Amino acid sequence: MNTCNLCALEMGFTCKYPITLFLFSLLPIFCFQVLFTHAANSIRPGQFIRDGETLVSDGSIFQLGFFGQENTTSRFVGIRYFGVPLPSVVWVANRENPIPDKAGAITIINDGNLVVLDGNNRTIWSTKASMSTNNSLAILEDTGNLILSNSEDTEKVYWQSFENPTDTYLPNMRVRVNAKMGENRVFTSWKSETDPSPGNYTMGVDPQGSTQIVIWEGSNRRWRSGYWDRRVFTGVPNMTGNYLFGFELSEVDDEGSRYFTYTPLNISDKIRFQLTWDGYEKQFRWTEGERNWGLLQSQPGDQCDLYDKCGSFGVCSANDSPKCSCMKGFVPKFQDQWNNGNWSSGCRRKTPLMSQRNSSHGTEENVGEDGFFAVRPVKVPDFANLVSVGYTETCKDKCLQNSSCTAYAEVNGIGCLVWNGDLLDVKYISRGQTLLIRLASSDLESGNRKLSIIVIILIVLAGIIFLVIFIWLVWRFKKKLKASCSKDNEIGVFDVVKSKEFSADFSGSAELHLEGNEISGPELPLFNFNSVVVATNNFCEENKLGQGGFGPVYKGKLPGGQAIAVKRLSGRSGQGLEEFKNEIILIAKLQHRNLVRLLGCCIQGEEKMLIYEYLPNKSLDYFIFDQTKKTLLDWKKRFTIIEGIARGLLYLHRDSRLRIIHRDLKASNILLDEDMNPKISDFGLARIFGGNQNEANTNRVVGTYGYMSPEYAMEGLFSVKSDVYSFGVLLLEILSGRKNSSFRSSEYSSLVGHAWHLWNEGKTMELIDPSVRNTCSSIEVLRCIHIALLCVQDSAVHRPDMPYVVLMLESEATTLPAPRPPTSTSMRTSVDRDFSRDDNEIVSSYDLTVTVMVGR
Repeated sequence: MNTCNLCALEMGFTCKYPITLFLFSLLPIFCFQVLFTHAANSIRPGQFIRDGETLVSDGSIFQLGFFGQENTTSRFVGIRYFGVPLPSVVWVANRENPIPDKAGAITIINDGNLVVLDGNNRTIWSTKASMSTNNSLAILEDTGNLILSNSEDTEKVYWQSFENPTDTYLPNMRVRVNAKMGENRVFTSWKSETDPSPGNYTMGVDPQGSTQIVIWEGSNRRWRSGYWDRRVFTGVPNMTGNYLFGFELSEVDDEGSRYFTYTPLNISDKIRFQLTWDGYEKQFRWTEGERNWGLLQSQPGDQCDLYDKCGSFGVCSANDSPKCSCMKGFVPKFQDQWNNGNWSSGCRRKTPLMSQRNSSHGTEENVGEDGFFAVRPVKVPDFANLVSVGYTETCKDKCLQNSSCTAYAEVNGIGCLVWNGDLLDVKYISRGQTLLIRLASSDLESGNRKLSIIVIILIVLAGIIFLVIFIWLVWRFKKKLKASCSKDNEIGVFDVVKSKEFSADFSGSAELHLEGNEISGPELPLFNFNSVVVATNNFCEENKLGQGGFGPVYKGKLPGGQAIAVKRLSGRSGQGLEEFKNEIILIAKLQHRNLVRLLGCCIQGEEKMLIYEYLPNKSLDYFIFDQTKKTLLDWKKRFTIIEGIARGLLYLHRDSRLRIIHRDLKASNILLDEDMNPKISDFGLARIFGGNQNEANTNRVVGTYGYMSPEYAMEGLFSVKSDVYSFGVLLLEILSGRKNSSFRSSEYSSLVGHAWHLWNEGKTMELIDPSVRNTCSSIEVLRCIHIALLCVQDSAVHRPDMPYVVLMLESEATTLPAPRPPTSTSMRTSVDRDFSRDDNEIVSSYDLTVTVMVGR
């Protein structure tokens, strides 16, 4: 109404004459047409957008219009998020030429270009596109891209804002990478927090060696991301599956260019990457509920991220003091500056390389070939050269062939990188690479000589200690040692004759075949029974670690100090010779960091024992189900445990020589080492699958209720998907800190049903253990719960396999399918294998399953 009244006044209409009255009646239609045009998502020649009016994208996500800052009359044309408070400007047109008042306008002029005009109709900014027609159209898309195209053929684009960005990178924006072009400084920061004028910082890509992101301060580098390995930027420590990084580098096009793009996990999220006015690259996400921009990550992250903090041949460590140190074989160039905390001058070699010695002393005797020393884990140096390596040579060979080569690295996803000259911008980071630096032979020998002396001293001391302990043990238990025991088998040595008998006895099981060939017996040491008695102090109660389905477990110590865990088959155990044979045959052939290591076995009469590596932190259930101890497992440790269990199962199902199904995966069978890394144990119920075998049936259903998949509990069918189901239940227990069986008296009957109810009601975070709920990453937690619900789906067909589970855990760019609601729950009867009496002995290994169908 105000606009129409203004139009009427400007045109000087009165109601004095009929014709005037008629024209005045048409004025509201004209004014409405003007307003409608300005509320659309495009502008055509002859149309204007004036200060106070906006162009809005079709989905009301972005808007184009004028904006200004407080305490100034300068006006700029920019694109910002629609309905989101400042700061949300993602692109600025006239950043170098502000309009001094509100008299500006946006329009398309006669040559077809989109321009910004001031109050005197002077062109302040223009797209400056070359076109053969003036029949153009400017469209603001929902991606935030402003496109100038042909109005009759919108596929023909003359200009777009995504190819002319300012300080912000948006999802679906393409950043060009071309080795022939060299550095591509795409983004330029604002001059200050309130001034969009070009600032002192630029950001873009450097394609040398392998593509990396770089921030420049003027002409100098301020920060770099490290090289792209087709998955992450190797110099960004936290850029893993734990964060929402969906970067992708396209294949080379006809012009020799590639393009970086970013796709968020949730396409509806408002995500932006901004080069801030003070030189930081920051990632933000809009939180609608809190009505603010949440900071997801910021680079540089610490002092060691600042470019070349420690100078040439220096290494920076954010956790050490002082932060800088010289690489092996190097010393500070200027010791006094180094002592004062000025490390910019870097380090110099202590001993010249062989080529340098020969060139400066032509007749000098060759004192040895150059060698390499490994520095790990690090963000590898800047200015690498990517070289191709033939079938008959190595990356090391490539470096040795070049006298100026100072280091090399073989990086997964990239290849062979070599460096000529100084090594710049190196820092220690988690998940870093191994850098092999070239050193003179004397520098390597001095280190090796010191190491050899230390090793000799340690061996001598260990021998003395071993001898003293051995003599004391023999004296302490001489009355218990049998006269027939020889000196060789008192401490548990490998007996060839007994081993062959053992192998022949235990290799004939019809169930243990792989692709038609019988599996040979275990290549394990047979420990003498008396040595195990000595090691465990005659199985004294103080050394008892716990009680399992196999029997009691004792801590022991071998002569020499190695700690062991001894599983002793109980006479009343529900398990017997078959489980004992099964565990030896399986675990002896498995080697993985997330599987417990079997050191040997002991058989004498009715005594049957397994000797394992000792893991000091007991089992996972010791922590997650205890109200006090669960606080020791923060979210980072829990997620590490989840990843470790998944990798162990992946090895069993796919990467080991034998295809193994565990069949009894649960919290008490996950052991933790001194660093709280998980190791899967107890392979007594495991089964081997042949190369082409996918599913098997058993008449003897064994396992632990609550962890058993429906098809196994009800029909005796088991496959790799049975372990996936158990993993899903275990994942929910780790997340919630509650046992699956603790819900059997509730309306949901199981943790699975409770989790699905919260998921369905949108209250998923209520499932999380209160001890970590306020400190965990909600993105990671919700993803883990999603994965768990996929794993515990009733039908084995719908469950993911372990390779896909690991992919979902480690790459959050992967889109997850929706889980199906559970319709059955395994219930436990009075003969549950895990049902324990007061003496904690297992009463049966034969189980029964009751399935309750719940209508939905």
